[in-house]
Amino acid sequence: MKYDNGTVYREKQGMGLSKFLLVAAITLLGAVTLQQASAQGCIVARSTQQSYGSASQAGYLAPHHWELTIDYRHQYSFRHFVGDVEQTQRIQMGNEVENRINLQNFQLTYQATPRWSFSMNLPFLFASRRSHNAYNTYHANGFGDLIVSAQTWILSPTKPHRGNVQFGYGLLIPTGASKVQNTYLASPTATTTTTRPVDYSIQPGAGGWGIALSAQAFRILGKEEVYGNASYIITPQNHANYIRNPTATTQDPLTQYNSISDQYLVEFGVAHEIPLEKVGLALTFGPRFEGVPAHDLIGDSLGFRRPGFALSLEPGVRVSMGRNLLTASIGRAVWRARVKSVSDIMEAGHGDAAFADWVWSASLTHRF
Repeated sequence: MKYDNGTVYREKQGMGLSKFLLVAAITLLGAVTLQQASAQGCIVARSTQQSYGSASQAGYLAPHHWELTIDYRHQYSFRHFVGDVEQTQRIQMGNEVENRINLQNFQLTYQATPRWSFSMNLPFLFASRRSHNAYNTYHANGFGDLIVSAQTWILSPTKPHRGNVQFGYGLLIPTGASKVQNTYLASPTATTTTTRPVDYSIQPGAGGWGIALSAQAFRILGKEEVYGNASYIITPQNHANYIRNPTATTQDPLTQYNSISDQYLVEFGVAHEIPLEKVGLALTFGPRFEGVPAHDLIGDSLGFRRPGFALSLEPGVRVSMGRNLLTASIGRAVWRARVKSVSDIMEAGHGDAAFADWVWSASLTHRF
C-alpha cells in the first residue's frame, strides 16, 4: 500500500483474509442494521456515493493533504410499483409520473493524520416532475443539505496491509430548501395561477437535521479487489412544518405533512485491474441497494412518505492518473419495491411509487 505522495509499503503480513473479511462484514452489517443514504424515483434520490476504493488505487491520502471530489448522478423514473409488482397499466393509460433527477455533489476532504480525515459534503439538485398526461411540469433546483463528517481507518495506513476498513460519523445540517414552490396554470383554460410546494421527491433538502453514518472496506487479492460501501442517514425529526398540498379541499391528518425520512445505501463488488503504464485502470461490478425505510431508526415515522428500495447491478470503470481519479458506472435495476408506510398501515392502504430503470453515476477526484 502507498500514500499518494509516493511512500510505498510492502504488502505482506497484514491480517489474514478470513479475519479481514469478518471485520469488513461486521462493518457493513453494522452500517445496515444501524439502519439503512437514499433511494430513487418518487421516493428520494439524494446520494451520489461511488465505490472506488481510493486508498487501494490512488493510494492513501497523505497527512495534511486535501482531496476534492465532484460526483454526478442522473436518473429518469417512470415505472410504478406497489410492493414489488409493477403497475404496467399506468404506462398503458398514459398517466405515469415522470421524475428526472440530476444531482451533483461536492466533497472536500482534509487528511489530518494517517488515520483521521474530515470532510464537507454539499449536493446541488436540479430536477423536474410531471404526470405524463398533465399540463404542468414542476421544477426544483438548489443546494441540498450540508454534511460535515470525520472518518477513521481501522488499520494504520503506515503499516503494511492488503486491505482496510473505514468508519465515518457526520452531522447533516438542513441548509437545503425543503419547501420549493411552483406557480402554475392548472389547465390551458385557467385564468388564475396556483402556487404550491413541489413533491418532496424533488425537494433539494430533507427538511431536518440528521446523523450521517458511513463505512467502506476493501481487500486486494492480486489483480482483483473486493470492495464495499455503506451509508445511512438518521433523521430524528418527525415531519416537515408545512402542508404539502395546501390547495386540497380536504386534508388527511396522517399525510398532510411530509415525513422526514431516513435514507440508506449499500454497495459492494469486485474490481479487476488492467495493467497499463502510467495509468491505473480497473473494471468494477457489483450490486447497489438503496432505499427509504418505512420506520426511522430514531423518532416517529408519521407523515407522508414513499418508503421502498431498489436493487441494481452496477458495472463501472475507474481510471487513476497521478493525483486524479475518475469513476463511472451504470446501474440497472433488477428488483424494485414500494413498501407500506406507517400511514398506509394505519389506513389499510398501499401507495405506489415510480422507479428508474437506470442510474447513471460519475465521479472525479483531485488531490492537492
